[in-house]
Parts: sequence; structure tokens; C-alpha cells
Amino acid sequence: CGVFTRTDAASYKYNGCGFSSERFDADCDPDLKYMMRRVVRQSKFRHVFGQAVRNDQCYDDIRVSRVTWDSSFCAVNPKFVAIIIEASGGGAFLVLPLHKTGRIDKAYPTVCGHTAPVLDIDWCPHNDLVIASGSEDCTVMVWQVPENGLENPLSEPVVVLEGHSKRVGIVSWHPTARNVLLSAGCDNQILIWNVGSGQAMISLEDMHPDVIFSVSWSRNGSLLCTACKDKKVRVIDPRKRKIVAEKDKAHEGARPMRAIFLADGNIFTTGFSRMSERQLALWKSGNMDEPICVQEMDSSNGVLLPFYDPDTNIVYLCGKGDSSIRYFEITDEAPFVHYLNTFSTKEPQRGMGYMPKRGLDVNKCEIARFYKLHERKCEPIIMTVPRKSDLFQDDLYPDTASPDPALEAEEWFAGKNGGPILISLRDGYVSTKSRDLKVVKTNVLESKPATKAESIPTKMEDKLEEVLREFKSLRDRVILQDRRIARLEEQVAKVAL
Repeated sequence: CGVFTRTDAASYKYNGCGFSSERFDADCDPDLKYMMRRVVRQSKFRHVFGQAVRNDQCYDDIRVSRVTWDSSFCAVNPKFVAIIIEASGGGAFLVLPLHKTGRIDKAYPTVCGHTAPVLDIDWCPHNDLVIASGSEDCTVMVWQVPENGLENPLSEPVVVLEGHSKRVGIVSWHPTARNVLLSAGCDNQILIWNVGSGQAMISLEDMHPDVIFSVSWSRNGSLLCTACKDKKVRVIDPRKRKIVAEKDKAHEGARPMRAIFLADGNIFTTGFSRMSERQLALWKSGNMDEPICVQEMDSSNGVLLPFYDPDTNIVYLCGKGDSSIRYFEITDEAPFVHYLNTFSTKEPQRGMGYMPKRGLDVNKCEIARFYKLHERKCEPIIMTVPRKSDLFQDDLYPDTASPDPALEAEEWFAGKNGGPILISLRDGYVSTKSRDLKVVKTNVLESKPATKAESIPTKMEDKLEEVLREFKSLRDRVILQDRRIARLEEQVAKVAL
């Protein structure tokens, strides 16, 4: 991790981590040239560079949310970009087809079913038309977006999930099981839902004594990793409702931490030191007594949001309020977390969206794409590895997670595990038509493939299904409004007293 600097015509000085500075004579020492070649670590990602797109390829005139919550405010998939926005009289977010760049009309339809600001959104990894949202109104809602985007405001969710007593700040889909959704609220509890039946199947109530800053699924979705305001990082087996490992004061600073699982099962965290310097750290999930490594970065006060690519083992760090994206490669060699480069612009970022691997342009050696939120616009940023060849680069694009789920919700809740189903990006990812969401009574969100005899539903069945769906949606809205009226009546009674 050291560097050589030239001091005069034939001498060099080595500045290394933990070493005193010494002078070497480049002409007298025949091994020096070999050592100098070895100092620069070999990596195919050394020359990754970022580039913002032209202005006409940005999304302009968007009123990005000003709510004080440390989420990314943006979610992206190969079809749409979703952005949480300012909205009067409730909470809303935009869903824009990727190609709809330029100025966005103020009258453009939004997803607007929440009665208070939206705090977090997450696209379903198994259906590019399905998105979940968590809000200050204490509910989680799941929405299905039309194939070609919104033509009218979308105010009726497919299902409303009610179980939190305070605002819901985190929503996260299971990486490999269909219809499994996690939510975490300021009531310090985590709920895991079977979205198809609308039921909370797992409740983790007594594990966190304070606000939960982040929740991350492991690669196969068998474990959770959480960062809490009590300065602890916990590894949880949700189905056994047990804490597998935990680390007190993973970062000693008081400001929010983040923790994510890596592909090899290790945990990557970001946080603040006692002196309020930003830190990153790497931990073994089985034994968190001591970190594998800790690095201090700078003294900015923005929370570092980590975005991880399990295929290349690169972590991108985007600080809220920063104007840069730093990226690091994680390897088995010391110092384990290797700094690669920094992409910088003039404008600070309000939030950030991260495109899944299957949405990238493999012909241009694009290994990551971010959607940076400014105060009034969204700007795509493309990360590229420069290559001369036009051929498919196998080393940059190992097989990646496909949108096909490995498990059904019932299988996962019964204790079964399954890693992601992998696909090759050699010919570019081609989207297949997603099945519609169907929530009828306690039916699963997306019905299992029908047999030939069942594959031709009658018009009466279709009509009944539509009526039942509309009935459930209206009933959910009535319940929601009743609860809001009750809360307002309580407030009026308190004021009157």
C-alpha cells in the first residue's frame, strides 16, 4: 500500500503504511525496478473511470424529496427509474421509463397512494414491473407499474402491508425467493412478509433497542445483517429468530452506520470514528471480535451509502451531500479493501440509484451505472473499463443473478435456501415478459404456472377476479383512512383538553 516518489535524478523515497521513509538509489539497486513494478497492485479494474452523460440524457425538473431520512431516494431496474419526490398532501414517487429523458412535465403522473412522505423504495428483483414503498404513514405498499409506464396517476396499490406502529424507513426484497419482502420501521422491528397473502410471517421485535439504520440480505437470503443506532452490527437468522453474531461499537461515532453482506459472507460496514472521521471496515460474519481491516477516509459528515457488485467484488461509496463516488476492490490480499479511484463532479448528491448488472451495456464495457439525484434533476453516471477489443469481455462479466427466483415464498419460510440463478450476459440481457401480479384473497402474488386445462380462464372468472381485486383495494383504502381519522380525532381531543 506504499508508493515511490522521486527525490532527485537517481534516488527514490518509499512512503509505506507503517514504514519509515528511506532513500534508495535506482542505479545501485538492481532489485529496485522489480520492487517498483510490484508496488502497483495488478487489477483489471485499476483504470475504471466514470463519466456523466450529456445534459439531454438526464431527467430534468424533478422535485427530489427533502425529507430528512438517509435512504437513497432512487431505485433503478432495466426498464424504469423511480425517484421519491416532494408531494403536497401525502407521499409520492415518479416512475420513469429509462428512455424518457429531458424535462419532466410537472403534470407527469406519479405513484401517489401514501398519505405521508415516502421514505424508501425498492424494485422487485424478480419482476421489473413491481415496486415496494415504505412511508411515514406506517404502511408498506406494493405496486404494479404498466408495461409502458404510467399514463395516469397510480393511487391503488396491489396490496397494503400494515404491521408497523411507526414510520417505515427500509424496504428490501428477498434476493432469491419470490414474493418475500422485508420492512424495517422506527418502531425498531423488522417484519418479513409473504406479499402474495399480505401477511407478516416473521416479526423480529426485541433485537434492536433503537432505530435500525440499514438491513442487508446475504447472497442466498438465509441471513440478515443490520446496523443500529446502538452502534451494534448484528447478523440475524430471521427464520430461527436468533442473533448469530454481533459487534458492539463497530464504528464508535454517533452518526449513522451502514452494513452490507458480501458474496463470500463477509460484512462491509461504513460509519464514523470517535473523532467523526468517516470509516470503512471489513468483518468476518462468523467472528466479529476484530475487523479484517479498518480504513479512515475523511472528515465529511455525509452518511456513506455502499453499493456492492458481487460479480466483480467492487464496492462504490456515495456520501449524501458529497460530490464524489469512491470505489474499492475487495480481495483476499492485504490490505483487503483496495482503493481504485474517485469520480467527482461539482454538484452534491441528494441520493443515488444503482442499476442491476443485467441493465448495463456490455458492448461498451460498462460495469456500473449510477443515477445521481441533484436538487432538481437525475443524472446517469456510467462506469467503464477501457478495452480495445470489441469482443465480449468474460473477465468483466461473469454470470450474474437472473430475474428468475430460485424459491417460492412458501419454500423459503419452510426453511429451504437457494442461491441466485445465474445467467450469462454474453449476448446482452433480453427481458422476458413478466407475469402480472394477482392478489385475490390469500392467493400468491404471482400465480404458479397453470396447467393446460387451467390456462384458458373464462370471461366470468376474469371479471370476478377484477371485481375482487378492486374490492380489496377499496377496503384497504377505507381501513387506512379510518385509522388516519382516528389518529386525527385523538389529536383534536388532546388539543381541546
